[in-house]
Amino acid sequence: MSKVTTEKVGHVLKIGLNRPDKMNAADEELLHGLAVAYGELEKDKELRVGLLFAHGDHFTAGLDLFDVGPKMQSGKLQLVPEGGIDPWGIQTKQVSKPVVMAIRGTCFTLGVELALASDIVIAASDSKFGQLEVARGILPFGGGTIRLPKVAGHAKAMQYLLTGETFSAQDALQMGMINEVVAPGEEISRAMEFAQKIAAQAPLAVQATLASSRNSDTENEKKQLFIRLNQLMSTKDVERGMQAFISKQPAQFEGN
Repeated sequence: MSKVTTEKVGHVLKIGLNRPDKMNAADEELLHGLAVAYGELEKDKELRVGLLFAHGDHFTAGLDLFDVGPKMQSGKLQLVPEGGIDPWGIQTKQVSKPVVMAIRGTCFTLGVELALASDIVIAASDSKFGQLEVARGILPFGGGTIRLPKVAGHAKAMQYLLTGETFSAQDALQMGMINEVVAPGEEISRAMEFAQKIAAQAPLAVQATLASSRNSDTENEKKQLFIRLNQLMSTKDVERGMQAFISKQPAQFEGN
């Protein structure tokens, strides 16, 4: 059985962590499967949005240190196999399409960092988060030290990064790390609502907006804004969007 499942639902790729008997703890095989799934999302022109979730009652307990630990010590841990994309956007470029994430139960270490690397995050009210790396003698290497201070502010980020304290879904919501808190069991369907709403928009415009947002704190992005706009103005989807406005009918975008 694959430790990462994928399912195409229209223009949405559902990506599921599938090791529920181990609380979806990530061994090297799961990490590879996740990277390959993100590679599929990137390369398949029919796919416009990823929806990341986990099978079972817990998103992830974090790294499976029994499997991954010795490989990290020896320097032989391979996070991204050929054809894959780093889901955290650290070792490779970040996937250019939006990712909506659904969380339930335990969401530790790499799970927190997946949330920080995603674009819309829905969490069940029973979700519990934690960056526990300092208690294991390592540091967060999936972007937690980079992204959490930007999202939560330095003081709040240091509270969790330097102590390993856990925090609740409500805490994550107040910090701006997630978008909504829902009842347990509703997180995937709510995430799918967002994914399908995004998938109905003009795909090239969505990707350009996402790219600009990710680079919003760079001086170069100010110059890139009108370059991105001019590129979009030459697409057929712009014509479809304008015609939809005139006819007051929903646009059927094709991504060209």
